Amino acid sequence: MAQSLPYDVTTATGEKIAFEFPLHAETQSAMRVSQLLGSVLGMIDRELKVLGNTANGDVMQALAMALAVRTAMLHAPYAVGQQLATELVATALAAAAHCERDEGAVGHG
Repeated sequence: MAQSLPYDVTTATGEKIAFEFPLHAETQSAMRVSQLLGSVLGMIDRELKVLGNTANGDVMQALAMALAVRTAMLHAPYAVGQQLATELVATALAAAAHCERDEGAVGHG
């Protein structure tokens, strides 16, 4: 049975977004995946507060480069890591396309 990871986030503007991410069949710890996701997103939020105005495209580009670096660090042929990274990103983006947004509180306060 395939596992999934529910993940909720509240944006800086107060929008709530709920995700249901399917996990890879070889995921060893859904809890660790959740912890790392929260840590990465939290670190980005903290850095953006220090850096100031930063384009979303620049953030996404840095994340893409980080994934490329982690892929190259694997002790496996690069093509194997590249295929895994591509599959993981495609799965996560497909899940994000079906996320639930609660914009009710945005702009009110």
